[in-house]
Amino acid sequence: MQNTSSPVVLLTIYAFLVSLSVTVLPDENVHTDNIVVILDASGSMGEKFSSDPTKTRMNAAKEALQTVLTTILDGTNIGLLVFSGSNVKNHWVYPLGPKDNEALIKAINFPLPGGTTPLGTYLKIGANRLLEQREKQYNYGSYRLLVVTDGAASDPDKVRLYTPEIMHKQIRIDVIGVDMEQDHMLATVVDSYRRADNPEQLIKAVSEVLAEVAGTGIDSGGEDIFELISPLTEELASSLIDEMTKVPGNQPIGKQLVTPKQATKMDTANQIVNANTNQPSNQDSEMGFHIWFIIIIISLSVIMWVVFKNRNKSSQQ
Repeated sequence: MQNTSSPVVLLTIYAFLVSLSVTVLPDENVHTDNIVVILDASGSMGEKFSSDPTKTRMNAAKEALQTVLTTILDGTNIGLLVFSGSNVKNHWVYPLGPKDNEALIKAINFPLPGGTTPLGTYLKIGANRLLEQREKQYNYGSYRLLVVTDGAASDPDKVRLYTPEIMHKQIRIDVIGVDMEQDHMLATVVDSYRRADNPEQLIKAVSEVLAEVAGTGIDSGGEDIFELISPLTEELASSLIDEMTKVPGNQPIGKQLVTPKQATKMDTANQIVNANTNQPSNQDSEMGFHIWFIIIIISLSVIMWVVFKNRNKSSQQ
């Protein structure tokens, strides 16, 4: 067996990627950042901070979210998803969409504490909405879940089930534990975890998380696509073509079609390319992406650049 892919296989992969790009509309704003805040409105959020009896956890959370969310860049898509809440009938109190400060402040102020903590269920809901948006943006942009909670999940099995899959799909998860006696069960699992034992720390934690928005996208650079895929063996390259036609990267959480064998193939391919390009391994959730996903984005970038270049030449003539 040859050590590298044959030209025919490489051209086949490239042709496949080109075919995926024909539906991209250059005028669409595909680079938008997307943030879904999952806010805990369970009964315990109505309690006051153990170190500051002047404010409840909920009021401090509302203040922190208003302070930070209204100051992030215009054009960012924001969603506010509330679980529990004695007065909440529609958990999307602010559906994921463009930032409107007046409507956003009203939505943040709306929930009143009451109920349990079904965090796992709402991680799935928030992630699925982000995956829908990522599909619309042709996999460009950044996607993150920010969880603000003060207690243990009432559905820990769902948290354990959905969290790895969400992160496997390259959705970043940041968790802020509000006035918790012990760290949250997600503290050592998610991309970042911060404690907020008083209102000031809560504002700081939200600020730190959302200050990183611009650096979490999946947009790729302009590396030569053939340099990326040339280290693959012919067998592995052929497998990649098969996997790219079978596995939808934005498939809803809980309906994962990737088998262990398929995942191994994709991870192996990613390791080969990362070694060739001096990039970190896919095990780093902030940096690593499946090789097929990287190739698709690079291909789209190259094609869009050519289209714009040709348009500019035509307009100058």
